[in-house]
Amino acid sequence: MASLVITKRFSGDYKFELTSRKGKTIFTSNPYELRMDCEADAERLKLLFESCSYVKFKTTKGKFFFRVVVDGVVIATSRKYSTELMVQKGIAEIVKYGSKAEILDFSNNDFTFTD
Repeated sequence: MASLVITKRFSGDYKFELTSRKGKTIFTSNPYELRMDCEADAERLKLLFESCSYVKFKTTKGKFFFRVVVDGVVIATSRKYSTELMVQKGIAEIVKYGSKAEILDFSNNDFTFTD
């Protein structure tokens, strides 16, 4: 099952990522100043996955990616893929599993690493 994971960036902004059933990031949202705005857009996007637009691009280095667009606004950008077929598979996974994605909020966790 896919998951929408909310985390805090080093800059202090919030973001959500859609991760695949295998744990790979499919896309990352734009930054949000407020956690509640990030959560609200993640919830809203879950309901709209089947009707959003997925605009495909190719980088100058030959990698492929897509952007998730809702009502003319770019909400998220995908990771880079090596082929256009992989981009299409990423989009298909979103459409198939995105609405069932669990929202996980890790934005409040303070991790302490010790040696």
